[in-house]
Amino acid sequence: MSAVADNPSHARLMDSVYRHQRHIYDLTRKFYLLGRDDLIDGLVVPRGGSVLELGCGTGRNLALAAGRYPKALFYGLDISQVMLETAQKRLHREHIHDIVRLARGDASDFDAAPLFGRSRFDRVFLSYALSMIPPWERTVSAALDCVESGGSLHIVDFGQQENLPGWFRRGLRHWLASFHVSPRDSLREVLESECEKRGASLRFDSCFGGYAVHAVAQMG
Repeated sequence: MSAVADNPSHARLMDSVYRHQRHIYDLTRKFYLLGRDDLIDGLVVPRGGSVLELGCGTGRNLALAAGRYPKALFYGLDISQVMLETAQKRLHREHIHDIVRLARGDASDFDAAPLFGRSRFDRVFLSYALSMIPPWERTVSAALDCVESGGSLHIVDFGQQENLPGWFRRGLRHWLASFHVSPRDSLREVLESECEKRGASLRFDSCFGGYAVHAVAQMG
């Protein structure tokens, strides 16, 4: 079941935020969404494998991953209809629409089977999406639940900026809040708890002076 109907206010908010921003999103975000390409390089998707991005936005990451792993199948979920329209245009423009399937849904509450024809994936990833999803803890749980046995969940997002100047941290967070973005300071603890429940291992790295975090949860 798609949860968009259950959370229409957030869907409307995301459509409102990105209705115009989507046209310059990729051009501007490349300067401060650090670590996205490293995440994609680290997916190491097996031949014929499946990859799901939660919060796929403009499709930029899916397109890059499809180029990196051309023998895999890709799936993207987003709550914003306008972002999905932009993503679909990209897929056709880059001639990868035959290996990438998109669907509208809430990353915190979705059923992958009716949306994509499969319930589990070899790789699941979120790139700067958790910081924009209000029920982000539920999203972590939902993401782990759709990882295939032996597969992995990959996350990159804003960190705690612990090794950066205080003025930078305060300024960054104030600026991010204007875009409805909130760094998830307890992400590590939530991931540790959810991984322990599932017997998964976790690697959690702080990058760029704490500007970003990169986590990989490996299912047994």
